[in-house]
Amino acid sequence: MNQRSKWSAGLIIFAIFLVSINLRPAVTSVGPILSTIRESLHVSSTQMSLLTSIPVFCMGLFAPLAVPMQKKYGYRLSITVLTGLIGLATVTRIVFSSYSALLITSFLAGFAIAIISPIINAYIKQKFPTRMEPVIGIYSFAMGFGAAISAGFTGIFYKSFDGNWALSLSIWGFLAIFAMISWFAIVKDGPVRKVGTHQTDQARNPWKNKLAWTILIYFGFQTSLFFSLTTWLTSVALEQGMTLLTAGSVLTLMTIVQLVGNILIPSLVNRYPNRLIWLQSLIFIGVVGSAIFFIDSTWAIWISAVIFGLVLSGLFPIGLMLPLDEAVNNREANEWSSMVLSGGFMMSAFAPLTIGFVYDWTATHYFTKWIIVILFILMSLSVFIMQKQKKSV
Repeated sequence: MNQRSKWSAGLIIFAIFLVSINLRPAVTSVGPILSTIRESLHVSSTQMSLLTSIPVFCMGLFAPLAVPMQKKYGYRLSITVLTGLIGLATVTRIVFSSYSALLITSFLAGFAIAIISPIINAYIKQKFPTRMEPVIGIYSFAMGFGAAISAGFTGIFYKSFDGNWALSLSIWGFLAIFAMISWFAIVKDGPVRKVGTHQTDQARNPWKNKLAWTILIYFGFQTSLFFSLTTWLTSVALEQGMTLLTAGSVLTLMTIVQLVGNILIPSLVNRYPNRLIWLQSLIFIGVVGSAIFFIDSTWAIWISAVIFGLVLSGLFPIGLMLPLDEAVNNREANEWSSMVLSGGFMMSAFAPLTIGFVYDWTATHYFTKWIIVILFILMSLSVFIMQKQKKSV
């Protein structure tokens, strides 16, 4: 690759990074001040969990629109407009701060994120076919970075803005402005790069493929774990006697560890490419972290946060790689990724909602911890089935 090509590739990766930062704060910024918002609006924990569940469900429901939208408008215009929608939905929370307004803005953000994610996934497959793993690592790192800064600074903003939670949430919308401008300026729609021997317009229907369904189920369980922890980890820490800022720091620590792992683990996977061994190893470590999570002590929740961050940093990017590994052309990469992200995110919308309902019913997060354990067990079973299916092909 010549110097000009390297510079062009670097700019494209930079644009992917900026857009990807915006794919989490609209959701993850709620967690650190969830209890405060609930008390301010006089709503239940179940109602508050909808602020996570609705955008996550939208991420699944509208993901199939990625394929027709990308075909009609191209990568450049599609992601520019959708990134702008995320920014608009988030910024308007300062003006419209009722519970119903939060639900509507959550819906709009989830709609945009739903379509952006599979489009970027397919774009990486097309643009970087021989360096897919490290670029997906950067993509995952950027999402983790967005989650980390929103988890870390929302509580600080809340204190700095004299308890104005609406401003603390809306400020994250300004991240989208620079991302939108940069993507539109840098990315150009051009001819598809053909690589390998399987370049054809024919694509297997993932909805009729058993392996695709198993990948979808795995992805659903791992995203359920992520959104359950980002929504409720701060609340669990508060129940164990921490202050709001300290409890928010637990979530920040988890996301920072995840951030570092998002770069390291995909690079290691590129060197040692057996995805399923990686997944089962990470899940086992996660089960250990879940056991420590049950210890009713402040040190235990810090240790669990580190372990959960490490585990999540590998589970998500590998989950993105699985449908791309099976795809034989760009059309199939787009359709398989769209299916996996669609069904997976729709599945994961119910986990934070279930935790909120159980917490309203029991007034304790003891059962929240058991739900985390169950998610790890279900993930392990899905990976085991995936392994059997791959051997039978």
